[in-house]
Amino acid sequence: MYLISAYFDKEAERALQRLIDRVAEKTGNDFMVSHNVPPHMTISQIEAKCVDVLLPYVESLDRKLSGGRVQFVSPGMLLPYVICVMPVLNQYLMQLSEQIYEACAQIKETAVSRFYRPMSWLPHVTIGKTLEKEQMIAAVRVLQDAFVPFEAAVAEIGLAKVNPHEDVLKIKL
Repeated sequence: MYLISAYFDKEAERALQRLIDRVAEKTGNDFMVSHNVPPHMTISQIEAKCVDVLLPYVESLDRKLSGGRVQFVSPGMLLPYVICVMPVLNQYLMQLSEQIYEACAQIKETAVSRFYRPMSWLPHVTIGKTLEKEQMIAAVRVLQDAFVPFEAAVAEIGLAKVNPHEDVLKIKL
């Protein structure tokens, strides 16, 4: 499985990483930290046998995509075990989702996850995952105390392998 994700400006990245670190500390669940998962917002999740088939399509996005701004407005949960922060789905994010989907949907021998298609995608940045029930409650408390709405610039788009997270390609916007 491969992810195409948005990465943020340094200030937003630091703010998100502080939340990730704080959730890890307070819950005892350090999945995000120990697996070196950087703050990111997945735009597309693609099943493919080999990354080489994806590279030309992702590289072609370099000429099509531009940076934009997003407003993170609320903590959220993807039950049963993910805590996240959620942005407003604005026109920029919608267009980004559509452009990436259009580029990836045409790749033979791949499949785009049904959860990452335009109008089926719930934009979020994971702050903690694989949380057990009590850890989720502790994570909600952390975000209740620590989260404040903020704006971020999308600075890069990246292609990454998962489990463990490994960047394959990043495109500066």
